[in-house]
Amino acid sequence: MLDEVIFFDTLREGLWISVIIAFPILTVALLAGLVVGLFQALTSIQEMTLTFVPKLGAIVVVFWLSMGFMTETLVTFFQNRLVPLITGG
Repeated sequence: MLDEVIFFDTLREGLWISVIIAFPILTVALLAGLVVGLFQALTSIQEMTLTFVPKLGAIVVVFWLSMGFMTETLVTFFQNRLVPLITGG
């Protein structure tokens, strides 16, 4: 049977890894939104696609660049933490 301490420690570590993995994408989305919002405020252009397309493009580029880091982090977490718990080791 799984001890509560091990369960909550694994849950805490999993949540922290999800924060680390999501940080680059969320940071770029925030920065792109700020830049586009500042551009719209300076030029008085209120186009809806102007906020969506650059932010989506920046997110896709950062996701593509950090995909290896995300995969490596998740695989390490699963191999070192979850698989031993599942197999009972």
